[in-house]
Amino acid sequence: MTEVKREVFGQMPQAEGGGVVEKFVLKSDSMKVEILSLGCIIAALETKGRDGEFSDVVLGFDTLEGYMREHPYFGATVGRVANRIAKGRFTVDGKEYQLFLNNGPNSLHGGARGFDKVLWSPQVLPNGVCFFRLSPDGEEGYPGDLKVWVTYTLSGGELAINYRAQTSKTTPINLTNHAYFNLAGQGSQDIYNHEISIEADSYLPVDETKIPTGEVAAVQGTSFDLRQPVEMGKHLQKFHLDGFDHNFCLQQAQARRLVARARHPPTGRAMEVHTTQPGIQFYTGNNLDGSLRGKGAVAYPKHSAFCLETQNWPDAVNKPHFPSALLRPGEEYNHTTWLVFNAA
Repeated sequence: MTEVKREVFGQMPQAEGGGVVEKFVLKSDSMKVEILSLGCIIAALETKGRDGEFSDVVLGFDTLEGYMREHPYFGATVGRVANRIAKGRFTVDGKEYQLFLNNGPNSLHGGARGFDKVLWSPQVLPNGVCFFRLSPDGEEGYPGDLKVWVTYTLSGGELAINYRAQTSKTTPINLTNHAYFNLAGQGSQDIYNHEISIEADSYLPVDETKIPTGEVAAVQGTSFDLRQPVEMGKHLQKFHLDGFDHNFCLQQAQARRLVARARHPPTGRAMEVHTTQPGIQFYTGNNLDGSLRGKGAVAYPKHSAFCLETQNWPDAVNKPHFPSALLRPGEEYNHTTWLVFNAA
């Protein structure tokens, strides 16, 4: 059985349009998840270790003030287009669109005020919560009125996140959740003793601004071959890597499949990622630098968390040979990702 509770988390500043931010607490025997109506943010995710003790394994803040300040999308739903669009430009049906540039020369995670920074309308479900918003035509430079539903449901040790969208004009769309995980417990120093594997035979090389070059490269014989579990610290050392911030290309299928695993041997905590999406961005918190203080006033240093963001391939709207990122009127965007936690 899943228990769902709602409570007030805080009040949005008038400058941001005001409004009450609610927190939804989803609880099963083995897990507790807290989700905000601001940005559909996963603010906490508590799961058991092999000792039976619960730990919160996602980075974030104790109060709304933390989320109102600049932060790297902790736990948020990002859109209209997650990841990067080169030069913030794309053309649809012969018309060119220019987006806000918020990541060097590129547009990242929906622009200046993406889906992560707005209030969503919640509806409580028996085993979760569904958030809705209408992204108006022209918001952040994107075409079409876009209706979006993000639904979180909890069943035992499995959290499902379903994304649906419908549009009035053809628009690019790519939705994901940007939770930062540390299975040792949030606030732990690093992820070096985590074992990670990703079921991908190829990945996307990127230029110096993190835009895919267009090449789809085999992982075989490279540092990107994560098909067998690697211990993160040793792997980064062995290949002299600063970290990962890359899209791994998954098997193209609309069906649910297991695409990644993370395990923390000292606590026994493990997480599986299943999805219907064509890609997964693996990010090792390279830009965290200890300047941000999160829950319990703990500093978050470099490599103190990892993200496994299921999504379409970055800059797909400008790369015809990538899976299409376009949603047309009359169609429905519908993807699900499942995060499965256990301890062994």
